[in-house]
Amino acid sequence: MREREEIVRICCVPEHPVPSARARELVRGGFDPYVHAAPDFAPRRITDLELARRHAELGLAGFALTSHYTATAERAAVVNAAVGRALAVGSIVLNHAVGGLNATAVEVAARQGARIVWLPTVSALGEFAEVERASGNVPVWVAFERELRAAGAVPGTVPVLDDAGAPLPELLRVLEIVARRRLVLATGHLARAEVFAVVDAAVAAGVETIVVTNPEFPSHKLSPADQVALAERGALLQRALTTPYTGKCTWDELFAATRAVGARHTVWGSDLGQVFNPPVEDGLALLADRHLAAGFSEEEVRIMAVENTRRLAGA
Repeated sequence: MREREEIVRICCVPEHPVPSARARELVRGGFDPYVHAAPDFAPRRITDLELARRHAELGLAGFALTSHYTATAERAAVVNAAVGRALAVGSIVLNHAVGGLNATAVEVAARQGARIVWLPTVSALGEFAEVERASGNVPVWVAFERELRAAGAVPGTVPVLDDAGAPLPELLRVLEIVARRRLVLATGHLARAEVFAVVDAAVAAGVETIVVTNPEFPSHKLSPADQVALAERGALLQRALTTPYTGKCTWDELFAATRAVGARHTVWGSDLGQVFNPPVEDGLALLADRHLAAGFSEEEVRIMAVENTRRLAGA
């Protein structure tokens, strides 16, 4: 498996833009809350230990390990022990593989040092249907979901609302733990109605840090007006480099939404780690270069790349 990953990394990685020295300096001290590193269910561009070393070399504060299928706090602890610095942060994504809205799993993850709790991504109702619709060159997670089905380990959906649109009791139990443990709640790949209901429930539960993830992503795209409404509730809007970089939205769409909610309500994350995308450690700086070219100020870049990302890390 390791040999196959190395072949993919050497042979199949195209050239990508290199961040400017100005961008590197502006994002120094930033934290990437959204990365996919090896080991994982698919080949990744870099291992979590290698990524920690690159972050240390570049003066970055670290990263949160995100896996669609397993909790990562134990991995983060091993990485930090190996490099002698607290650079990696653990998370848990409440997909079918960890039992869905599993309060026990959240409590255990918190006790192991996890910082971010994601609501369903690949098990979200809208995303799960993508497995049936997708054809041709499908995303790696779709291919993996199909492999699970073929192996007899059939995944299921993880709803967060009941038929009347109210938060399920299981969701409320998760939110209580997130609030009590002062964790970060991320909305994952929930649809618009789910996002609004979850954010309102999280505010009512006392969750301090709520992140609406990938609001430009096609399967759960939110209008700038929706994003403003969520920001007014206290949520941060997390924008990922991969969404415009891979053509899932335009850069102008991302910039317009950012201007609508403002830098104070925007937080960056790379969502990198795929073998065909840029190096993971370049993500924040590449976002900085794009935003500077679009007229955003250095202060706005620092807020989105450093100040708000460090808030997610608990720094």
